Amino acid sequence: MKNIILDGHKLAWHKDRVDAWLRGERIAPITIDCALTRACTYRCTYCYGMLQANDIKRMTKDVIFRFLDDAADIGVKAISFVSDGESTCSPHLYDAVLRGKANGLDMAIGTNGYLLKDERLEDILPALTYLRFNISAADAKRYKEIHVCEEEAYYKVINTIKEGVRIKKKNKLDVTIGLQMVLLPAFADQIIPLSKLGRELGVDYLVIKHCSDDEMGSIGVDYSKYNDMVDVLKQAETYSTDNYLVKAKWSKILSGGKRKYSQCYGPPFIMQFSGSGLVAPCGMLFNDKYKKYHIGNIADTSFKELWKGERYWEVINLIASERFDAKTMCGSLCLQHKVNEFLWDIKQHSVDIAAPNAVPPMHINFI
Repeated sequence: MKNIILDGHKLAWHKDRVDAWLRGERIAPITIDCALTRACTYRCTYCYGMLQANDIKRMTKDVIFRFLDDAADIGVKAISFVSDGESTCSPHLYDAVLRGKANGLDMAIGTNGYLLKDERLEDILPALTYLRFNISAADAKRYKEIHVCEEEAYYKVINTIKEGVRIKKKNKLDVTIGLQMVLLPAFADQIIPLSKLGRELGVDYLVIKHCSDDEMGSIGVDYSKYNDMVDVLKQAETYSTDNYLVKAKWSKILSGGKRKYSQCYGPPFIMQFSGSGLVAPCGMLFNDKYKKYHIGNIADTSFKELWKGERYWEVINLIASERFDAKTMCGSLCLQHKVNEFLWDIKQHSVDIAAPNAVPPMHINFI
């Protein structure tokens, strides 16, 4: 696990695509984060999905398969079913993972795990690069409070994690199984218990991340209070072993929710789709009030057509222009944040983009 990047990006290992972008070419995304539905079984207290409401289309099996075929055809390298919905609510999740893998795509899932079927783990784990469970509490009572669900959901999820770890070890699979804690100051009491729990469960890592908020502070994240948790986060990282990593996303947790860049360059490399089928540059622009940034919907138009169309590049060029200010016009610490920092330095400060000499990291296509 020493070769996994949980606080940073991997764009430096995709120099060919960065060079093409710098030449003004219309590149395919390296990674696409998307959901197969906007539905969810939980109502987590920190959920950004409540800020992302948009018109819902029917994400049928045919629509999903067409998208996965298009993605592979135009040169997308990885698909992660992680976005504004719980993809285990879709009856097509398992078939989608297998279809994407058969197409040569790296596939991943982020889930609360409640509806994940234990009997399907044997099928999908060999096809996944990673399976990540979103969990912000280490006991049933706090789990219920934070994730706003029934207490029995905690026990089901824990058993599913154990089953996934068992199958991985039995079949000697390369898939990475991890836990992700979304941290708010009110959850500080769960940092150490979760660090211990991850080690006991035998997962590969626990990553502790910030909570994003929109430009109006609708969730109410007080980023200054993260500074009070530095010592306990450092203590949590001491629970790491040779086979288990606890990692805080320090660069975002201690950023104060601030950006150093004004324009948004990341989406051509890492695009996001809503579980409604909406194609937009990023999750922070899914809401209907941001329609000026909406590109189309894969339920209506194939992704390949959207990607080739003028509207796609009009929006991409708009957010990369001086008509858009990422510091004030979108939410904090987005998915593309680290990639944006890297590209900003290249574009604005002529930083060298020579390919690194280091051993390529794990999950290289999930940038």
